[in-house]
Amino acid sequence: MPAIDVSDGSFDALVIDESNRRPVVVDFWAPWCEPCKILGPTIEHVAAQRGQAVRLAKLNTDENPETATKFQIEAIPEVKAFKDGEVVGQFTGVLPEENIVQFFSELAPTAAESAIQEAEGLADSGDFESAESAFRAALEDSPNSVDALLGLTAILLDKNEKDEALECIKRALPDRRAKVMQHEIFLHEFAQKHEGEDLKGEVEDEPQSPRSHYRWGVMLAANGQFIESLDELLLSVQIDRNFADDAARKAILAVFDILGLDNPLVREYQKRLSALLF
Repeated sequence: MPAIDVSDGSFDALVIDESNRRPVVVDFWAPWCEPCKILGPTIEHVAAQRGQAVRLAKLNTDENPETATKFQIEAIPEVKAFKDGEVVGQFTGVLPEENIVQFFSELAPTAAESAIQEAEGLADSGDFESAESAFRAALEDSPNSVDALLGLTAILLDKNEKDEALECIKRALPDRRAKVMQHEIFLHEFAQKHEGEDLKGEVEDEPQSPRSHYRWGVMLAANGQFIESLDELLLSVQIDRNFADDAARKAILAVFDILGLDNPLVREYQKRLSALLF
């Protein structure tokens, strides 16, 4: 369904009243706003995928200052979602398409999304057998659903069915959650393999060995000690940045994925890694 233009005069009828029948998403924009030109096509594309379930409205804030003032629009683009006459969600600025899809999904999930939410609820309640069946059914309808793939992956790993789990992760890449699962599998297996070894003692015995710092750094990451892990891995890079095909640098990037790129710790260690490499 194409977006509709609304104004100060039509806002109540086309947005507020309509939101009593279905969710209405309003894109507050202006012709001079460059970010608005970036967001517009994406939000229209995502809204169109919802069909009649959601209405998308666009309001030019320059031409309709009364409504813009009423809803305290101070920066654009700003997007607000209305249900039953009330604002129930909003964001400002340009977001990645996956975030916009999630925004719409929370307002009006598709049949496939509802099925995945049901499967996730079954998993949360501990009914893993039913959850697995539900995730598999969802994937028959939506083979590329990352949420269904990763939900099934978690159950498969719990059952120690690693081969199919890794295949699901591969299909879900490059989603960050899939990367994190991939890294966590590696860390778990590394910790199991080297559980009886004194990796910390190796560092003390061979302080100039990139291998010893790498191995101890990975073990620390497996134990959730990420600051200490990053320090050891940086030492490995400092001693020999090319050790084992950049193994320490790759391990650092894996820890960054686990922590999330918006984590202040990641930003700090990104700078330290760059200083060593460049």
